[in-house]
Amino acid sequence: MADTVLHRLHENGRTRPNAPAYYEKRNNVWVPTTWQEYLQQVRQATKALIALGFEPGNNSTILGFNRPEWIIFDLATMLAGGAPAGIYTTNSPEECKYIIENAETPIILVEHEEQWKKIEKVRDDIACLKHIVTMKGTKIDDPMTLDWDSFMAKGNDVPDAEVDKRLESLREDQLATLIYTSGTTGPPKGVMLSHKNLARTANNAVKLLNLGPSDSAVSYLPFSHIAEQMVSIHAAVSAGYQIYFAQYPPQDFLNENFKEVHPSLVFGVPRIWERFQAGVAANLSHATGIRAKIAHWAMGVGNKSSALKNQGKEPSGMLGLQYNIANKLVFSKVKTALGFTNMRVGVSAAAPIAPEILQFFANLDIFIYELYGQSEGSGPTSTNRPGANKIGTVGQFWPETEIKLGEDGEIILRGPNVFLGYYKDEKATNADLIDGWLHSGDLGQFDEDGYLSIVGRKKEIIITSGGKNIAPKNIEAALKQCDLVSQAVVIGEQRRYITALLTLDPEAATAFAQANGIEGQTLHDNPKVLEHLQKEIDTKVNPLFARVEQVRQFRVLPRDFSIEDGELTPTLKIKRRIINQNFAEEIESMYTD
Repeated sequence: MADTVLHRLHENGRTRPNAPAYYEKRNNVWVPTTWQEYLQQVRQATKALIALGFEPGNNSTILGFNRPEWIIFDLATMLAGGAPAGIYTTNSPEECKYIIENAETPIILVEHEEQWKKIEKVRDDIACLKHIVTMKGTKIDDPMTLDWDSFMAKGNDVPDAEVDKRLESLREDQLATLIYTSGTTGPPKGVMLSHKNLARTANNAVKLLNLGPSDSAVSYLPFSHIAEQMVSIHAAVSAGYQIYFAQYPPQDFLNENFKEVHPSLVFGVPRIWERFQAGVAANLSHATGIRAKIAHWAMGVGNKSSALKNQGKEPSGMLGLQYNIANKLVFSKVKTALGFTNMRVGVSAAAPIAPEILQFFANLDIFIYELYGQSEGSGPTSTNRPGANKIGTVGQFWPETEIKLGEDGEIILRGPNVFLGYYKDEKATNADLIDGWLHSGDLGQFDEDGYLSIVGRKKEIIITSGGKNIAPKNIEAALKQCDLVSQAVVIGEQRRYITALLTLDPEAATAFAQANGIEGQTLHDNPKVLEHLQKEIDTKVNPLFARVEQVRQFRVLPRDFSIEDGELTPTLKIKRRIINQNFAEEIESMYTD
């Protein structure tokens, strides 16, 4: 018998039928759904798909925020023998059309009327699309559209034996899901992941992080991304732990939801951890007198104890006594304020995070482990973990994964997590998948203990007009550590020297304005702001780099980068080409002034 996430879901329904599988908030109360109910929902949705003519080998698409219907439809598609493809909620109608057509999907699940209108706008031009299903709470009078209850009812006349037949026919090497890349360099490509990719990666996550039924996580990052799917669907089913669906919009409710749930597993992209860090740092800065001294002392103790914990050791003796006091006076209070009192594992992934952020949290006894990978590797390639955490690196090999470096330092990997290829794109597949080895496009280096560091990305290497190759990642990370800076993009391709575009962090900028008596003034071109940033760059950034890598000029932009303006992907990665286009005038001014 094949070992797939669907088989594990059935096992959970049999062995822990009454244990909670997921929670959603209704009328301000977290309401549980058991594993038996979860399994029956997936099976009923599978019957509905079959009733609508869904055949093994077909694909589906899903457009909406994280909700139970999302994962039910996702797993039902796989159980029916097909592959689901998530679409980012921020995608335009044309971008939705591209994915639906590329994946050749006959059916799409949409969250509500706003998302439905995107599909309605383009559906007449999509020959493959036959059915639209809406999530709970949305009914639309349209012959092509089914509300959730009506969709589920379609399966009433399909026998259970047909679902069992589909389950038994699943193969581990069969396409299970499509993850569309966020398209930083062009149209998104459909990453084909097999049942083996998903099941083995989830199983290794469970073993590596010691996850089990008593664990829990809050689901709030886009399900269109493999990382959130791995945490909230595949690993959750494999370990039997509980998922809480965050309220929408997550930026308004996330901290509240964390404080209500106190999850043991917390996954976030760097921007999330940066926001938490900024909030905690701001609160600590308001402490005065003895409180400020205690906070400073506690973080010093945390710095020493975290160095031991990162190696799997515990503070003892006098340091152990100090740690217990610091925990009671400071650490426990910060964790309570964040909703992290039960957090065993914190993970940062999807983009580089500044080591200073990770160390700040470690000093407060909050450990966040940086993980590196890509959709083509089912999520993880390497990771730090409890007892083996080296801040500033992306950790050691993911279990069952081989990693080597090419002659140019490119990270190359193979293992059961490596994808099948790109959907209907043989040329791209042959370029990135060679003899079973995934060529990541990232540049790395190993230290003496086997910890991997990311040096840069091959396609993002800046080649100056003097022929110098410069990786912008580390420079940008250093710039983001400057006071007031939110985002930083380094410029210099075929230019004489390196420059940078900066955006301001709203909270930090407001505090600076109040402290310097410039409230109400335009800050991005304010002399005091520019002078302060120049000093920060001169003292904190440029001394870290060789002369050719130092930032010679910068411009502060009047707004932050945004998804809406095409400058960020839905997972908040910067799109350099779009930024270069949108701010061409500011860039040119740094080379003509």
